[in-house]
Amino acid sequence: QVQLVESGGGLVQAGGSLRLSCAASGLTLSSYATGWFRQAPGKEREFVARISSYGSTYYSDSVKGRFTISRDNAKNTLALQMNSLKPEDTAVYYCARSMSSSASPRVTDYNYWGQGTQVTVSS
Repeated sequence: QVQLVESGGGLVQAGGSLRLSCAASGLTLSSYATGWFRQAPGKEREFVARISSYGSTYYSDSVKGRFTISRDNAKNTLALQMNSLKPEDTAVYYCARSMSSSASPRVTDYNYWGQGTQVTVSS
């Protein structure tokens, strides 16, 4: 069974930190671009960060310098370290895997999605 399962979301005060994890089963992450996206109520799903199969990382301007994406190929997991959180970071966060080694930030480039984990940042 192909699954991506996110964990680590929760409620945190502004300025705090959270670490999201994504565990993959039935599919391999290492050979493909993998990423994190988020969706706030009433808004479209948006790109947060991605990592190519070669390990190159890319971030949206809104999180650059605060978030760090990483992948553990041995454990087949993806992580997102989020520091200096802001209320505008509040959203459901999704991990996703593409079908290419270096996908774009477009949602449509990603074929496999987790169910999401809620992150709420209070002011």
